[in-house]
Amino acid sequence: MLALRLARGAHPLVQLRRLLVATASAGTGFLLLCTLGYAMGHPHASAGALLRLAWCVAPIAATVYFAVTVARTDPATRPRSGLSAVGLGPAKLTVLAAISTAVACTLGSMVALLFFLHLRGDLTGLPFDGAAAHLLAADQPLPVAAALTLLAVVPLTASAAGAAALRPRPPKRPDEQDGLARTDLPATPPSGLPWGIALLAAGLAVEAYASRSPGASELRMPGGLTGSPAGVLAGWTLTAVGLVLAGPGLTYLCGRILQSVRPGAMRLLAGRGLQEEARRIGRPLGVLCAVGSGAYAALTLYAGDRPAIGPMTMLGSLLVAGCAALTVVTVAIEAKHARADTTSALLQLGAPTSMLRGTAALRAGTLAAVVGPLTWVVAELAAQPLAG
Repeated sequence: MLALRLARGAHPLVQLRRLLVATASAGTGFLLLCTLGYAMGHPHASAGALLRLAWCVAPIAATVYFAVTVARTDPATRPRSGLSAVGLGPAKLTVLAAISTAVACTLGSMVALLFFLHLRGDLTGLPFDGAAAHLLAADQPLPVAAALTLLAVVPLTASAAGAAALRPRPPKRPDEQDGLARTDLPATPPSGLPWGIALLAAGLAVEAYASRSPGASELRMPGGLTGSPAGVLAGWTLTAVGLVLAGPGLTYLCGRILQSVRPGAMRLLAGRGLQEEARRIGRPLGVLCAVGSGAYAALTLYAGDRPAIGPMTMLGSLLVAGCAALTVVTVAIEAKHARADTTSALLQLGAPTSMLRGTAALRAGTLAAVVGPLTWVVAELAAQPLAG
């Protein structure tokens, strides 16, 4: 009940984020149910059904990552002295955040179930009754236990991941605190950049080798994606993980670039801000770059005489891309709120508002100028084996 009351009294922007989480959960749940419908309609094609289920991992991961980000930025999950006085310490707030995430995802899963039953023709009285009956095996009874098990994947995974991300941690040492008190000290560089570059290079090498191997095994992927060597897909996975690991280091590097060669006040503030926020915004930015490179490779693969993209493949792609973009936007808003005290102090010291706006634009422009071309180069290299 307390979680529901906190949800009802939240800011409209927070409610919008939760609604977006429920929407993403609904789309992912519908994909899982469509996989169940395919398995029911093709009982002898177990390999194809398992492959379709495996391809649902990407939308599930994107939805869970977005849900965890929204839970982390929820004001109701932040410890406050008033709540601690009534027994709601960090541990109980973590439980409330996990419950709120589970409620939002469960709501989306129930919407997916209703939509699935409606397209099967099990629910009547609305437009498009049974519009996809032949695709969703409407002539067979729906296994309720299997459907509920699939729909429970996203709520359970998202709530568990949210609880793990928001678990209470020991307080930082004075030399690790953020804010104006340590603006004269550089932030510690993230340690994932060398590993990210190594995985990125390894993934590109695996893709190039697999595409030229005459005995490479091929996978028939959903949505008309045929003739893709399994090694190429494994290489792209390594490339994507490398981009995610390298994201914080690249963000920190952008801050170093801004502060190089006699920086002024605006460049100094923008560069130091990127260094301080490298771990917060770097990883979601790396995820977005990985999704962008994958989308470019998919467009290259579909060029020419390839078959048309299926609706389920399109839905899964939109879910992954949408969740990645919304995660970056959510983290950017969180970073803005985290800088609220520093911004207020700068305004009290007489800093003009135009300079603060210019600083924010400079941060965004530098990230786009560095990460954008890098993503394009990686996507071009990754797409070469697929285009051959």
